[in-house]
Amino acid sequence: MPQLNRPLGNSGLLVSPVALGCWPIAGMTSLDVTERDSQATIEAAIAAGINFLDTAWCYGSDGDSERLIGRTIQGRREQLVIATKCGIHWGPQGERIFDASRARIHRECRESLQRLQIEQIDLYYLHAPDPNIPLAESAAAIAELHAQGLIRAAAVSNVTVAQLQEFQAVCPVAAVQPPYNMLQRQIETDLVPYCREHNIALCIYWPLLKGLLAGKLPRDHVFRLGDGRPKYPMFQGEEWQRNQDLLDDLRAIAADSNKTVAQLVVQWTLAQPGITAALCGAKRPEQIIESAAALADDFTTAELTKINAALARRGPAVTRSAV
Repeated sequence: MPQLNRPLGNSGLLVSPVALGCWPIAGMTSLDVTERDSQATIEAAIAAGINFLDTAWCYGSDGDSERLIGRTIQGRREQLVIATKCGIHWGPQGERIFDASRARIHRECRESLQRLQIEQIDLYYLHAPDPNIPLAESAAAIAELHAQGLIRAAAVSNVTVAQLQEFQAVCPVAAVQPPYNMLQRQIETDLVPYCREHNIALCIYWPLLKGLLAGKLPRDHVFRLGDGRPKYPMFQGEEWQRNQDLLDDLRAIAADSNKTVAQLVVQWTLAQPGITAALCGAKRPEQIIESAAALADDFTTAELTKINAALARRGPAVTRSAV
């Protein structure tokens, strides 16, 4: 049975369980990205039943991802749920700058609306807490944008439960966006139960762990110069080899089910308690079509049992946080 769209917390919005993560189409850390491929990727996602597009002001050196979405979705705005983010931008030397001050958030929201060519952002995230600005100030700024009708619902990304509570005290939250996948499951102990209790959607990123869990990187893969992935522990040394052992198990399970590894992994992710949507990044149409195939059929108890056994053999992974 195909998976139906899911409620996005208490926002009144319904989103496809697979969302298109629009970081790769900006081409900042992905190789061989073209505007033609990126537009075709968005088109393919919509055609495959995905209605949820997730981007950010800093996806691209100057809002490139937002502009690309704005050019591509003309005439289809009403059928889509568009999420974007504020609070992080790039400096003149390409350095990442945190600025979640009230003035900056208001400015970034209006600029995002212009780039996206829309009148209201469906879901607006604080991309991450700014260590130099009280979280209450950032929350108040986003609450003001909601009151002005510029955003439909507020959200926050890369937060602890304590930070989420601090934000909530000022601004109601419809969704939270943390990293989560088979190898990064820390949120299961705190953030997941809290969000389930308070009807907050969990829209997780890195379900395929930057392509690792798609199962297409062989054990002897050599990363090209400019590929940003080798800086992460899961792509290095013993962790890489143990992850490849896990992928061997996943390939066998997927083959028995007549699925791809990516399809199986996304289905596993969406079957976990509390997970509303998985943001699947893609830079070419065939990548998001494969992830979207997770919506097309069932994930069985037998598959879950086999995957959990494989994860137990893998053991705890050494990872690194995203922000």
